[in-house]
Amino acid sequence: MPLNAQRLFISTLLLTLFSSYANANQLPDFTRLVEQNSAAVVNISTTQKVRSQKSFLPQGAEIPENSEYGELLEHFFGLPGQRPKSRIAQSLGSGFVISEDGYLLTNHHVVKNADEIIVRFQDRRELKATLVGSDKGTDVALLKVDARGLPVVKFGSSQQLKVGEWVFAIGSPFRFDSSVTAGIVSAKGRSLPQENYVPFIQTDVAINPGNSGGPLFNLKGEVVGINSQIYSRSGGFMGLSFAIPIDVAMDVSNQIKKSGHVVRGWLGVRIQDVTRELAESFGMKKPYGALVAQVIPDSPAQKAGLKVGDVIVSFNGKTVDKSASLPPMVGSASMAKKSRVKVIRNKLHKTIYVKLESLPEDEALVEPANDVKKSGQVFGLTIIDLPASVREQLDIKTGGVYVQAVTSGAATHAGIRKGDVILQLGGDTLKGVSHFTQVAKKLKKNQFVSVLINRRGNPIFLALKK
Repeated sequence: MPLNAQRLFISTLLLTLFSSYANANQLPDFTRLVEQNSAAVVNISTTQKVRSQKSFLPQGAEIPENSEYGELLEHFFGLPGQRPKSRIAQSLGSGFVISEDGYLLTNHHVVKNADEIIVRFQDRRELKATLVGSDKGTDVALLKVDARGLPVVKFGSSQQLKVGEWVFAIGSPFRFDSSVTAGIVSAKGRSLPQENYVPFIQTDVAINPGNSGGPLFNLKGEVVGINSQIYSRSGGFMGLSFAIPIDVAMDVSNQIKKSGHVVRGWLGVRIQDVTRELAESFGMKKPYGALVAQVIPDSPAQKAGLKVGDVIVSFNGKTVDKSASLPPMVGSASMAKKSRVKVIRNKLHKTIYVKLESLPEDEALVEPANDVKKSGQVFGLTIIDLPASVREQLDIKTGGVYVQAVTSGAATHAGIRKGDVILQLGGDTLKGVSHFTQVAKKLKKNQFVSVLINRRGNPIFLALKK
């Protein structure tokens, strides 16, 4: 090949490789997507009357009308009798239009207890909205404005999202309307404290106060989530934001629109994660699944035969990797037919079929009392027979011992605390102090055994090594 031809070939090859590299590393352009979707994103402001707190000023004392410290004193000490008993509180959030006839989605916490909801569109129109319904469990609210021909968003599938995929958000952080931020999907199926029914989408999209309720889009311009929460130590964005999957939100929205409320499945167990030590005590090769710490009386779980100490490893064919994975599965499952639950019980796999019921209201938990009875000392514990008052408060029918004190020893390493009620040791249901001592003597040294406790009304499994 002639020299000039060789040079031309090499130059062309290098240019092709450079172009391919540049295209592969080019950042996405969001301009067209923002233009297409921003009109369907709205600013939501609410007002509500809040009763002022009780005044702690000395009797007869008043805050001077023109005092420069008046607002500060009112905030910390309340208002004297002759001042107004309520004030107007305002909040701000975002939302988006899901139908041309005026239905919108936002967060439950954005419109919670609102007396008035105002929706402001990009063209500066402001309309009053009515709350069709909201669901605290998923933090989703459905609103309605009296309008027709509104711009609407397109829906994608949160299930098809991939970690690392580009996403962007439109909202009103700190009252800056129509702000656009972008990032990637950091993780899927995240569980957050006190949030049992949402497998959150975690992103690094900059979300701040005012973004709540706004849409999260993929690069097709489809809504894949509702921006709901941030993780922050300062109150502002720190690289962790969480969105409600749109599949979850639309299911909730459709239920609210149809019946005015949300119905979700109820199994009737209290669960916890399986630690490495607990997995060893149950004969499991690795820690996974949801450990049943309590079976609620007269619940679907009790009727189906689930027991305390069962490890739920699969629900309707889906693997339960951790305890937080189970509630969303149960909540969205059909109650028309039985659900298939696979458990590990006494180191053996077992399949149980459960007919789920509708989730009831949560019952309040109570504090244990400190009565004393017959006592003993084992594993660095001072234990007593469970007092009748504690048994009644915690609704423990039979058995159990009360931890009166904890010193150094195996119990300390296991995490047992003063005030705990120990219900089981190594799978044996305890009848009292004497029984606890008998069971403890039979345990093998240097092997983990499970300990079921009741801590202020909450059942918890711990792992103890003799």
